[in-house]
Amino acid sequence: MSGRRSLAWLGLTPEPERELPSTVAALRAPMSDVDTALPALAAAERHRVERLILHGSERGWLRYLAEVTDLVTAVASGARQGDREAALLAGEVVLDHHRMLIGMPGNGYGRTAADRHALETAVRVLRETDADHTDTDTDTTDPSAARAQPQTHRAQHGQQRRQGGRG
Repeated sequence: MSGRRSLAWLGLTPEPERELPSTVAALRAPMSDVDTALPALAAAERHRVERLILHGSERGWLRYLAEVTDLVTAVASGARQGDREAALLAGEVVLDHHRMLIGMPGNGYGRTAADRHALETAVRVLRETDADHTDTDTDTTDPSAARAQPQTHRAQHGQQRRQGGRG
């Protein structure tokens, strides 16, 4: 084996780098103190992802994504409290990443098979739960009721993306 480190994994997709720090921070934040804890946790996640990308390896990156998978699946199953919409977004991002590994050299696709299966199940559960909450949380007879609902992490993130900001 060459002494050179393979960098092919860095060219896969930028979405995890952009999307995960804020969503993972939302998943790690204690529910009782999410508003005050979230900014510091998001900064720490951004720093961690930056370190992994600049100085890490594919194996280290996949370990980080496995941690994210564990958070997502725990929220989906109810084993952990957390922002279900952040879990859905993180799950979708990691699942897309893992699916794209099929076109990359190495055995990353094979190594992530169990995580892909777990994420497929978690994303399905989170989407169903999200749809159930959407149907029951908003009074459809009053259009102003939807506007009165507090913005979720996912809605705020989507709004930032539409306005050209990084999430």
